[in-house]
Amino acid sequence: MQRSSHSRLLIGAAALLLATILLGFAVGAGWTETADWQISHSLAIRVDESSPAFIAFMQAISWIGGGVPRWFIVILLCGLVWRWCGPRCAVALGGASLLSNLASTLLKLGFGRARPDLIDHLDHQTSFSYPSGHATSAAAVYLLLAWLAPPRWRPAAWALAAAMIILTGFSRIMLGVHWASDIVGGTMLGTVFALSGAWWVVKRRTPA
Repeated sequence: MQRSSHSRLLIGAAALLLATILLGFAVGAGWTETADWQISHSLAIRVDESSPAFIAFMQAISWIGGGVPRWFIVILLCGLVWRWCGPRCAVALGGASLLSNLASTLLKLGFGRARPDLIDHLDHQTSFSYPSGHATSAAAVYLLLAWLAPPRWRPAAWALAAAMIILTGFSRIMLGVHWASDIVGGTMLGTVFALSGAWWVVKRRTPA
């Protein structure tokens, strides 16, 4: 039963990685263009139509999901899961974050998708668009965190994961720096590394 559970984690990770790559090719072929444009046109924040407080909130959500703030949060969360279940869990969380960020960067370079240009960007960006690094990181870190949480904290941890993934994704679209398909691809990619981290922890805990 345990080996079957291990296999399901790996199979799920492999399937999502394949889906991420296939979506990238679909994006490159223009198959998502209409849906992406419609979603971005509906959600993108226009400075003259939105309150400064709402814009600032979305910028804050985006800010904590990238760059130095993201790594600071990851370090804190690694310390937390170390206390919960030991150094192996901390290594799994830190490794999932680092490797998912590297994978996102490599796929961005590989697909070379331009950023949206519907509105003036409300967040400074210099990299390519697909997949979203913010969405990748949110899924990898917070899904694995929820999986590693002790049973009594698990409902709160899953609620946090859902909130951070959804808010991060919407913030990137609303700030005009990502298409919806970028968010879907990033979320799938991050989930790949959350599942892989969970597999690594379970594998190490299980006697040969």
